[in-house]
Amino acid sequence: MSYILSIDSSTNEASVAVSLDNRILCLKKSKEQKEHAGFIQTAIEKMFGETGISGRDLAAVAVTTGPGSYTGLRVGMASAKGFCYALQIPLIAIGTLDVMAYAARQFLTNTSENLFPICPMIDARRMEVFTSLFSPDLESLQAPRALILDEDSFAAELNNSPGIYFLGSGSEKWQRICKHPKAAFINPEWDARHLAELAFPLFQSKEFTSLAYSAPFYLKEFQSSAH
Repeated sequence: MSYILSIDSSTNEASVAVSLDNRILCLKKSKEQKEHAGFIQTAIEKMFGETGISGRDLAAVAVTTGPGSYTGLRVGMASAKGFCYALQIPLIAIGTLDVMAYAARQFLTNTSENLFPICPMIDARRMEVFTSLFSPDLESLQAPRALILDEDSFAAELNNSPGIYFLGSGSEKWQRICKHPKAAFINPEWDARHLAELAFPLFQSKEFTSLAYSAPFYLKEFQSSAH
């Protein structure tokens, strides 16, 4: 049995979870983006108290690597690496868009008979989003990219598929200008629970990230007007 700590502070909401193998034992969430740094450490201490475990019991730490909030990504990565260095345990790094797509796939399995490609979107200010495209089986169809939206965005992808599910903070502004009949918009919740569920099979197969070379995946250079 292996305890894994999962940390996500890549977007507006932050969350942490403790899992035993693939079972979630405790989850804490915060919607205060400017408080991510203080929230993470306090929430982890509370989870340890509620579950009766300590840092010494952890077998690995999982973290979302981005894209997302510049500051949030730094906070999450620094927290995760701090635990790994101190406890001499491995780091599991997973892309934020991958976690969002996984949560969407779970949501669709429970609510829909139609499984189309999945397109998570993170708001990157103005009409820009961070996005990628996944098959219904969560295979990557399009690498993460920064995209400035217009009415013709995703025209080729939509024309060549039975439909696409769009989700995430960036999908709200896309929905306002999208006219394509094959575009569907969903709003599943995603948090450190989904990160933990993705992390466990990677832990089993020992697909770890080098602590020396691990870094947030910003996707584009930081600008003072961005998050």
